Amino acid sequence: MTTARKNLIDPASTPYYHCMARCVRRAFLCGKDNFSGKNYEHRRQWVVDRLKALSGIFALEVCAYAVMPNHYHVVLHINSQQAKKWDTKEVLQRWTQLFSGPHLVQRFLVGDQLGKAELLRVEEYAQEYRGRLMN
Repeated sequence: MTTARKNLIDPASTPYYHCMARCVRRAFLCGKDNFSGKNYEHRRQWVVDRLKALSGIFALEVCAYAVMPNHYHVVLHINSQQAKKWDTKEVLQRWTQLFSGPHLVQRFLVGDQLGKAELLRVEEYAQEYRGRLMN
């Protein structure tokens, strides 16, 4: 039976985590699939490039990784100190590299004039996204 991530991860205990993901049903992530004869080696660089891109957005550092034919391993460090130093604008810019975000966030990032209530809501979004960027 699976366990919820919130019950597995405790950044107060350790900021380092070994994570893995695997393919199922004989699917190949990369390398040569002897069953089908197809070569998926080109995907290995895709995975490495995506890890580098995501570690530049999230407050996660990749300490080590291994990309195997049907799975990969990563050792991650949650850099919560880095994320706490980000101001509202930086948090929102990082988040919107992956997701479009609400219209209000988009307006904030382009420099539109916002009212007090709108700025408070933008700050709430930033706090929520900061937590997600450290998770």
